[in-house]
Amino acid sequence: MTQSNEAAAKGLPARQGGEPAANGGKLVLTILALVICFSRPLFGLVRFSIHNDLYSHIVLVPFISIYLAWNDRRALPRRTAPDRRLAASLLAAGTLTIAGYWGAVLSGSILAQEDSLALTTPSFLLFFGGACSLFLGKSTLRVLAFPLAFLIFMVPFPVAVRATLETFLQHSSAVAAYALFKLFGTTVYFDDLMFRLPGINLEVAPECSGIHSSLALFITSVLAGRFFLRTPWKCAVLTLAVIPLAILRNGFRIFTIGELCVQISPDMIDSYIHRHGGPLFFLLSLVPFMILLWLLYKSDRPELKIRSA
Repeated sequence: MTQSNEAAAKGLPARQGGEPAANGGKLVLTILALVICFSRPLFGLVRFSIHNDLYSHIVLVPFISIYLAWNDRRALPRRTAPDRRLAASLLAAGTLTIAGYWGAVLSGSILAQEDSLALTTPSFLLFFGGACSLFLGKSTLRVLAFPLAFLIFMVPFPVAVRATLETFLQHSSAVAAYALFKLFGTTVYFDDLMFRLPGINLEVAPECSGIHSSLALFITSVLAGRFFLRTPWKCAVLTLAVIPLAILRNGFRIFTIGELCVQISPDMIDSYIHRHGGPLFFLLSLVPFMILLWLLYKSDRPELKIRSA
């Protein structure tokens, strides 16, 4: 007599999902083994993120992904077939990534900590994704695609990528500030990153790029699109809007500091608003962001009604 027949004879509900439960146990054991194997780079990642303002969000990303997965638990199918091709592809990519890291180390190359973590962390995530593909199956992965993809924010930028982003934001913000100075009729001479204003000269330093707040707003836009929008292209619009919004916010900050130095005193260059005013300007940038989110949200509702009808 089978297990389900025995349960029926005893008047008990037949057990369902035995195979998924077994696969879930195998997945947990595999993840534990994976964490042990990557314990050193993962510990280094946590310690690095705690002491680095740009990557302070990294320690929160796994918990956000867990919450997102838990939030979607009701949509998880009971039985799914594993995607062995995807699992093989992800495991192969993870192997190549970690092989590239060890190849660089054994060749005598001295990697910056960001570059080292930018190789080991994706390798861990690729192995993690491969394990999920092997044990969870296609339909389950389809439901958990966003929580799993969100883990990409655990990966630090390589040094060259971070420098490129900082340079882009630095120069584009300077151009935006110059446009604001000209718009408000302020006498200004602009040369690359240098502003010559009445009574003071200002230079836009790399620290003024606003990359930290821009990354925070970018992650916020991804989560906001997930929770409030249903149309993919509208989620993309909200996320891409962060780029011009970040440039305008940084340009407005430079403009504000310059105007304070001209209108009040050059000593305003050492004021609190310059040294610690980043959070204030970040909050200001949330105003147009929330307006755009609201407009996209309102336009999404009719589409949902038509789709449900």
